[in-house]
Amino acid sequence: MTEIRAVLTGLDLLAAPGDEFDAATERAVRAFQQSRGLSADGRVGAETWRALDAARWRLGARTLYHAVPDPLIGEDVRSLQERLLEMGYDVGGADAVYGVRTSRAVAQFQREVGLKPDGSCGPYTMGALRRLGRKVVGGRPQWLRESDAIRQSGPTLVGRTVVIDPGHGGTDPGVVVPDGTLRWTEADLVHDLASRLEGRLAAAGVRVQLTRGPAPRTCLPDIDRAELANSLGADVFISLHTDGHANPAADGVATYHYGTDNGVTSATGERLAGLVQREIVARTGLRDCRTHAKAWDLLRLTRMPAVRVEVGYLTSPQDRARLVDPRFRDRIVEALVAAVQRMFFPVERDVPTGSIDVSALRAVVAAGAARD
Repeated sequence: MTEIRAVLTGLDLLAAPGDEFDAATERAVRAFQQSRGLSADGRVGAETWRALDAARWRLGARTLYHAVPDPLIGEDVRSLQERLLEMGYDVGGADAVYGVRTSRAVAQFQREVGLKPDGSCGPYTMGALRRLGRKVVGGRPQWLRESDAIRQSGPTLVGRTVVIDPGHGGTDPGVVVPDGTLRWTEADLVHDLASRLEGRLAAAGVRVQLTRGPAPRTCLPDIDRAELANSLGADVFISLHTDGHANPAADGVATYHYGTDNGVTSATGERLAGLVQREIVARTGLRDCRTHAKAWDLLRLTRMPAVRVEVGYLTSPQDRARLVDPRFRDRIVEALVAAVQRMFFPVERDVPTGSIDVSALRAVVAAGAARD
């Protein structure tokens, strides 16, 4: 308990350390969990402790190096990766894991400044980083790399791999709302939505994988969901949720992509989020709650364009009446399929929002299959 409170104090979430888990500590844990996209239950389980343990480190507080088989993880690693991205070095992404690509990027930097290229970040390397500052602002080289990879892969959906993540599941139903004799749960609704999306994408020639079934025994942590997508070499990752709020007037759709407070972002994730958000708003009429950058594990650890979509508030009578209608969920699915297709169009060949006929994508694939 002393260690937990010390970390929370260091993050300015508690006024002072101590050894008691009191109401203030629970509030601090909830605030931390919410900031990291974790279930805000106020308890420090294994997932929350891993996030707390990673959050305690500041860049320069320890020597960083590529450790096998258990790599170093922490906010200091993420800060280093962000700095290297801004300077034009390819670390792959700011995922807070000191892996092979980060080690190689550090070694390249060391070689260029006349240091021993051992791939570890100690006092001398930190000193060189501070002296040189930023060669590039805003992660532009990363944007070029990600955009070029999308461009070279071509516009077709056939053969793509998309991982669909229905949020929650198992013993975690997500948002739960009683409605007369019925009881609507986020986990059930988003799984139905994911299943519909799976069918539409498969009809367009896409290989689709769901992160869970309709009633799994356990709810996978976000780290495992991200690792599943990475292991499959997915082209796109879409996590589906509904939102909830104590105020029933809160309504609308919002989409999240990876990004940090100091402007480092996944350019392709940001583009996908914008496409998803615009297509859903145009095709459903849900209130536009815009796109937002978050450093949640689910978005941080995935190595492909990844978004989390809150497709309305289950606690809003207006949104709920729409979400429980299967025909409305089909419109959300059409929007998501159109956004995925547009993701692979070159920017100069993109089409207006709402203009893609999703049924035509299916027809094109079916016709091609008949010719084969």
